[in-house]
Amino acid sequence: MQRRFTITSIYLIFLGLSLGLASLSLASAQSKKSSTTTGPIPDQAYLQKIWDTWATLDPPQEAQFHAQGPHTFYDESPLKYDSWAEFQSGVTKILGTIKSGTFTVNDDAQLHPAGDYVWGTATVKEDLVMKDGKRDMATLRWTVVFEKQDGKWLIVHEHISAPAE
Repeated sequence: MQRRFTITSIYLIFLGLSLGLASLSLASAQSKKSSTTTGPIPDQAYLQKIWDTWATLDPPQEAQFHAQGPHTFYDESPLKYDSWAEFQSGVTKILGTIKSGTFTVNDDAQLHPAGDYVWGTATVKEDLVMKDGKRDMATLRWTVVFEKQDGKWLIVHEHISAPAE
């Protein structure tokens, strides 16, 4: 009888320790997952400001919203750019074919804080007048990742695409 009580006691102690460790691990994972960014995050107005700056057709103005250095930006063509400098160079050629344009961030924009980052998605209405007089209208998909650097939310990854026709 004495031995059985000892085995049962050891089993209960082991079970208690296991459950305790599991709950500590779960609490730690939940606190990491729910870590929130302090201060205001980008909002619909900030997203629209980014696209209003694109409508100036002047990439150096747009640079204020993008982190400098090695970050990946995806556009329709080419496959990708590995830095803001590459992106600016490539997009300057594309913008050179446009006379004027407007971009409107639609009301489906969503922003999700994730620690030191905020990721977002939206569709964007594009209305362009090309230099050859043609009009180009489309709805673009936009996925964007912001990181707070020196007190400002900057784009560190971006993907812009149009649905296949």
